[in-house]
Amino acid sequence: MGLVIQPLAQLQTVDFGDAGPARCRRCNTYINPYMIFTNGGQRFVCNMCLFENEVESGYFCNLDMNGRRCDLDQRPELRNGTIEFAVPKAYWNKTPAPAAYVFAIDVSWNSVQSGMLQQCVTGIKEAIWDANGVSRLAPGVQIGILTYDKNVHFYNLSPTLEQAQMMVVPDVNDMFVPLSEGFLVNPENSQALVESMLDMLPQLFAENRTTEQVLGAVVQAMTMALENRGGKLILFQTALPTFGPGALRHREDSKLYGTDKEKTLFAPQDDFYKKLAEKCVDAALSVDMFLFPNANIDVATLGCLSSITGGETHMFPNFNAVKDGAKLAGDISRLVARPFGFNALMRVRCSTGLRIAEHFGNFHMKNNTDLEIAGLDSEKAFGVLIKHEGKLDEKTEASFQVALLYTTVDGRRRVRVHNFSTPITTSLGDVFRWSDMDTTLNFLGKGAVSQALSRPMAEVRKHLTEKCVKVLASYRRNCASSTSAGQLILPEALKLFPLYTLALLKSKSMRVGLNSDQRVHHMRMLKSMGVSESIAYFYPRMMVGVLDIHGRVMLPPLVRVSYLRLHPSGAYLLENGQKLFFWLGREIPAQFLQDVFGVGSLEEIDSTMHHLPELSNVTSSQIRTLQTYLQGQRGSHLDLIVTRQGMDKSEQDFADLLIEDKNNDAMSYVDYLPTIHRMIQNEVSTKAHEVHTSIWSN
Repeated sequence: MGLVIQPLAQLQTVDFGDAGPARCRRCNTYINPYMIFTNGGQRFVCNMCLFENEVESGYFCNLDMNGRRCDLDQRPELRNGTIEFAVPKAYWNKTPAPAAYVFAIDVSWNSVQSGMLQQCVTGIKEAIWDANGVSRLAPGVQIGILTYDKNVHFYNLSPTLEQAQMMVVPDVNDMFVPLSEGFLVNPENSQALVESMLDMLPQLFAENRTTEQVLGAVVQAMTMALENRGGKLILFQTALPTFGPGALRHREDSKLYGTDKEKTLFAPQDDFYKKLAEKCVDAALSVDMFLFPNANIDVATLGCLSSITGGETHMFPNFNAVKDGAKLAGDISRLVARPFGFNALMRVRCSTGLRIAEHFGNFHMKNNTDLEIAGLDSEKAFGVLIKHEGKLDEKTEASFQVALLYTTVDGRRRVRVHNFSTPITTSLGDVFRWSDMDTTLNFLGKGAVSQALSRPMAEVRKHLTEKCVKVLASYRRNCASSTSAGQLILPEALKLFPLYTLALLKSKSMRVGLNSDQRVHHMRMLKSMGVSESIAYFYPRMMVGVLDIHGRVMLPPLVRVSYLRLHPSGAYLLENGQKLFFWLGREIPAQFLQDVFGVGSLEEIDSTMHHLPELSNVTSSQIRTLQTYLQGQRGSHLDLIVTRQGMDKSEQDFADLLIEDKNNDAMSYVDYLPTIHRMIQNEVSTKAHEVHTSIWSN
């Protein structure tokens, strides 16, 4: 059994005072709706270990005639599956304080020439302050700015100064922080100073000819500066760091692609950044990275900083300010605006007869039970593999609890608790009937990514198809054995299993032909991706939207993602959680182009645009509203890409997302489904032959 857990969401907080929330004395499970109160309310039975606990006098309440507490309506922790508790000092490992957000910007020659520096400065300002100059950050959050090439430049941003003061640390092998005050400042008090300093950076480094960057020293400095506080370090890096602590060598070798040694490119080339990331975890410092490579940047090594600390990596290969500037600014804004927690510890508990066997995701573990997470936001998810350890009683239910101890972005210590209980059955038909296809695919993807570090990629891909076949063959053998052998019989809940398996195989984390940077980036992204996000990532949504008379967005039936479904006179929106393609057929009516783009022909459309023009007609309003609606459902910025049929290079990227077609060195769905059917028939007949042979020999 697998669980996919996405811990952070807006919810109610309960404060138990200095005593903290009620817990089982044996297994430490937090009070939850599945615990049973007995003995007139003086005791409660833990739903995990079945231990009978005494109720503290301050938490006692009589039971009604149905055995429920009389104050049930006033006790959210006994009614809600998810609850958050305010906790006392006993739960602190350091004094809670609001998070610090530090932006570390590469100002080397590559950064200036690509236009990244200018776009980065603009994006940071838009992320921190709105159009009226009001801070978008939570109360108490402080910000800091540093820049680097071969040297590291710190800035005193104290509001008492007339302009920012730069302090340079040239000896990066003996790193220190030259500021005790003024490095971290309140965004409201120092807005004018910070904005003027950011505006000055492109001019200040315009003549910079340094092509080497130091990265390890920057992170080392931040672990020192924030070790007693914690928060978020947001790095902007344009090339492989070849100078100072953690200098790396180029090791990309395309000859390894498709071989058993390809998996070595998915692992770090040394343990410097792994150990540095573990120090960041101790300092409660989450690292988010924006990478802008023109060549291999070794995401497998540098990305350890994000994957171990619970952060995120964003990739902009061959960055172009015109093409990529809007997405960069959007990603920075959404990264800063998300609900965020840090200095976190998460544990998953399960009831008797079950065992937590394995965890999947981006985190650090020092033992077999606790996930240490320097920082996480509302988009991050984790997978947990559950195994049977003992006999399960069909008369009871299996219970699970996820407890996340963390500090909120505004500096309050909390425990967020998720509780889940599910019936136990001996009927395999019930298991198939109540399976969740979306969660299954997400979980299998996380598991496949973990296997890719120790097994050849071809073997991992083969294993995914075999897993699909074995599951469906099991259903055929045990739940539909009376049907004709020539029929493809699929369980209702898993009828899209072959399609979704093909989609997983065609994803950038698994497909053939990607370089190691792209593959590792998507593998780690998948490891932390939630279920709703992963479904669009695997099988994109393609649609055209309209408004009803009340002004709400109405989504029509989705179009299957295949070129066979596209009409040359149509316009289609396709989104996969990362990009939003607007495909325009070559025969599209001129009136539509006039209403949406303000032009009369396809040739007149600027395909580099990233924002649709605001025109005063119903069609324009409908499509822009739909775009806004889709963006609101996603945690990352949806980059709008206008693609004209047979005219733009971006059409190849669009075609790669049409999962049901033959592409990415993989079959079409029309070919893959009969292949799965034949493999199911072989699996069923092989098992039947094995059983028959066993009976005959006996």
